[in-house]
Amino acid sequence: MVNRLTCLAVFYALPEVTRRETHGAKDSLSGIQTPRTTPVPIDHQSSSPHAHSEITISKPAIRDQMRLTIWPPSRDAATAPRVAEFFAGVGLVRMALEQTGFKVVFANDIDPTKERIYAANFSPSPFICGDIRHLRGADIPDVELATASFPCTDLSLAGNRAGLEGSQSGVLSEFLRVIREMGPRKPAGVLLENVIGFATSKSGDDIRSTIASLNELGYVCDILTLDAKQFVPQSRPRLFIVASERGRVRSSEWLPSEVRPKWVFSFARKHPELDLAATALPALPKSAITSVSEIVERFHPNHEIWWDTSRQDGFLRSLSEINSKRLALMRQSTTEVHATAYRRTRHGVAVWEIRADRLSGCLRTARGGSSKQAVVEAGNDQIRVRWMTAREYARLQGAPDFSLPGVSESQGKFALGDAVCVPVVSWLAEHYLKPLLGQRSGNSQTESLLKYG
Repeated sequence: MVNRLTCLAVFYALPEVTRRETHGAKDSLSGIQTPRTTPVPIDHQSSSPHAHSEITISKPAIRDQMRLTIWPPSRDAATAPRVAEFFAGVGLVRMALEQTGFKVVFANDIDPTKERIYAANFSPSPFICGDIRHLRGADIPDVELATASFPCTDLSLAGNRAGLEGSQSGVLSEFLRVIREMGPRKPAGVLLENVIGFATSKSGDDIRSTIASLNELGYVCDILTLDAKQFVPQSRPRLFIVASERGRVRSSEWLPSEVRPKWVFSFARKHPELDLAATALPALPKSAITSVSEIVERFHPNHEIWWDTSRQDGFLRSLSEINSKRLALMRQSTTEVHATAYRRTRHGVAVWEIRADRLSGCLRTARGGSSKQAVVEAGNDQIRVRWMTAREYARLQGAPDFSLPGVSESQGKFALGDAVCVPVVSWLAEHYLKPLLGQRSGNSQTESLLKYG
């Protein structure tokens, strides 16, 4: 029997915890048990000496009816580093990390649909559904790593560029507050992930202030960029900041590499006041899957998913000369070939453009028409066009068997378009995070850690 159980309700809408009853109806599409929920208040003012890792439930009589995550009082971090996953979405960061030996013991996001998808794919599901503004450092269990794939809306070049002053991307400050409130229990490592636009937001001041804040918390920071196309047929460049507690790195000269483009070097030179360091990493792999033809779902030519003649004709009429020639070459193929297309606005006119590289464009949170990606299938003098499916989104994110129970196609695509590419994070975890968290300076690992000059 465990001497001290740390119990966390799977999801709550603050200021209440939501308990999950153990009975409920099965989802008609997936057959997955869908629990009914009932709110249960919690007491955040516990006087327990272990307040940082316990939640006091005001109705203990229902404790045995709740689906609980049980945290043992201690764990061997060398074999299973524990992770707190913020802005967790549907859990693709968790999938990536657990593929490489990490253990996610806490997750938080504000979206109930994403929480439902998360719970269907991970068991146990330590998911707190609620606004991070209501979380406190005392609510977070002891972990070695905290991750934050915080909203990109205000940082993206396709967004409003309000930066970290924006109402969505600005919640990064709440994550940093939670880490600060953890005090001496703060994790040894922090991983931030966002769009490349983070680097140029507010002329670089947003990323500078973020790193300065992490430095104040006792972390030294590394900046990397990784593109999903190294692993899957999707162009999805992303920026990562790896922050590690001081004492895990040793100083040396820094040199640019394929994961640190010239702007990173320039940024570091421009800001000598920041505590920045980088670690040597192996060469990035080359994806064995180089074309969307290898991941598309196959539909019969008469399937209703294909656009009708009127819509397809509108697609063809909108193509520029170069895109029409590109499609003509596809049509002449003796085998079926595939490409993806986006709707763009050129000179005030909405047009379709077909990618020439046989990759998918960057998956997005598909709500508007311009963010939705189409699949073009051609060959043997035939052409068919349709919208990309949620299953194809999952495959392009490196999660081909991901479950999407009880959600619409648009909800599934929105959730997955807002996620990370699994093999990208797995590669980073295997070659950077695991060695970083498992060893301290003075050994062979930290000999490879390099200091920005």
